[in-house]
This record gives sequence, C-alpha cells and structure tokens, in this order.
Amino acid sequence: MTRVAAVDCGTNSIRLLVADVTASDGASGAGTSGELTDLDRRMTIVRLGQGVDRTGRFAPEALERAFAACREYAAVIEEHCAQRIRFVATSATRDAANRDDFVRGVVEILGVEPEVITGDQEAAFSFTGATRELPGGDSRLVVDIGGGSTEFVVGDDRVRAARSVDIGCVRLTERHLVRDGVACDPPTPERIAAIRADIEAALDLAEETVPLREARTLVGLAGSVTTVAAIALGLPTYDSTAIHRSRIPYDQVKAVTDRLLGATHKERAAIPVVHPGRVDVIGAGSLILLAIMERTGAAEVVVSEHDILDGIAWSAAEGA
Repeated sequence: MTRVAAVDCGTNSIRLLVADVTASDGASGAGTSGELTDLDRRMTIVRLGQGVDRTGRFAPEALERAFAACREYAAVIEEHCAQRIRFVATSATRDAANRDDFVRGVVEILGVEPEVITGDQEAAFSFTGATRELPGGDSRLVVDIGGGSTEFVVGDDRVRAARSVDIGCVRLTERHLVRDGVACDPPTPERIAAIRADIEAALDLAEETVPLREARTLVGLAGSVTTVAAIALGLPTYDSTAIHRSRIPYDQVKAVTDRLLGATHKERAAIPVVHPGRVDVIGAGSLILLAIMERTGAAEVVVSEHDILDGIAWSAAEGA
C-alpha cells in the first residue's frame, strides 16, 4: 500500500486526492486488480485560465487564487503524511506564456514541480481513472470535458486512441459569451450557434484520430458532466454517490442543456447542485456534452466521479 497525493490543476479548478493505493500490474488498463481508497478529496474553483484564451498569459489574480488553494492542499497533504505527491497541470498551463511563474509558486508551496502534460497524457490519465474499476472487455469512449480542453479516449482494457481538443466550458464562455467583461445572459441564439460551430469543428478534429462512433459505451467525466447529471437526477444537493455510475439519457441531457442556456445567471445560481464557480460556464459545458452525444449517437452517458485525478493517483503509486 502506498499513500499518495494527486493534484489536478485545470483551467477552472484545482483538485486534490489523498488516497491509499494498493496497486498490482500497471495503471494502463481498466479492470486490473488493485484498490484506491479515498482519504481526502476536494476541489477549489480558481479559474486559473481566466483570460488565457485571449491574452496567452495567467492573470496575477488567477495565480494568487491557485497559490491559495495550493497552500490549503499542502496542509492537508502534510496532515495525512502522503509518501508521494504528483501534481499535474493541463490545458491553461500548456497555453500560458508565463507558466514559469506558476511553476515556481507551486514548487515553493508544495515542494514538487507541476508536470505540464500533453493532451494525450491527460486523456490516458482520464481513461485510467474512469475505467480501472469497471469490468474489462467493453469498448468505451471516455470524454473529459474540462475548462480549456476536452479529451476523447477510446479503449477497452487499454487505450486505443486519444485526442485532446481546445474546447472547454471556460474557453468557449470567454470566447463567445463575454464582451468587455460583460456576460451575455442568457446567451442569444447567435452566440449559442457560434459555440456550437466551435464544438463541431473540434469534434471533426478529434474524429481524425479517435473513432468516436465505434465505442459501445459513452463515459462522461468532470464537473460539467457531473453537474448536468445532478440536475437531471433532480438532486436537492450535490451527492457524488448518487451521481457516480448514473446513466443519463440523451433526452434528459438535452432538456438540462436547454434549461441552462435559456436561464439567467440568477436562475442558474439558484439551482442547488450548481457550484458557484460553475454558474457562468455550465451552459457551454452542457452544450459540449450534448453535441458529443449527438455526434456519436449515444442514447445515454454513463457518468463517472472518477477521472484524471484518480488516474494521477494510480500513476503516483505505481511510479508510472
């Protein structure tokens, strides 16, 4: 058994998982033996990717929000006496010209250097985290909808094809729904169509590498997907146990997406399962999921609360 701390720093949120991992024969496949037991799992919305799509740089206030979360996480990691720490940074950090400022700050706080991974590495971690606990043999398309990018991975007991594309709930919201710092709320049909055009172009790009329509099961990961599931399930509060492994039909995903895109900020904020940090971006995130289901012909999405963070934890334990 190895006690690990995994940190996933994305465009919208930074998350920590401290876990005891009993590993065996490698983290590259689903359905392999081993066990991951949560000790502490938490998420903080820091919006590190604020403005990165437009400026190409991290904003000073975004860096400070991320560093504040890192200081909180450092205390948790020390409390649990984690033996290994792995810190992975994804889309926004790949894109930012001043990412060295971010790297230095993380090293000072946590004592480890954040690994700025490629989209393909991100996809592989997501696949491992989402499918390792599932029975092997079934062909799956795993979709991880993040703030700045979306990862597509097809595999069964191993990854067969993967692609990361630059569509995410934060990136598309900032690109199409905000003008001079003011949100278009609710978005006009023209702006929704512009988002949809970007999504379709990205799906065309992903499909050059990943056979999106071949997998038997669509597995959806990350906050946009889990929030849509929580709304579709009618949960009074966010309940990860109820959400994990839930199956949300296409019709319900469409109904939730239409509701979110037609709502004002105040109306979205009043939905109890929508995290305050997702109120502005959940409409774009839900539209990405809906477009994927329409492109693939998926009748439902299997929702997983286990994702890239769990994949990072497995890799930390196994030295991958």
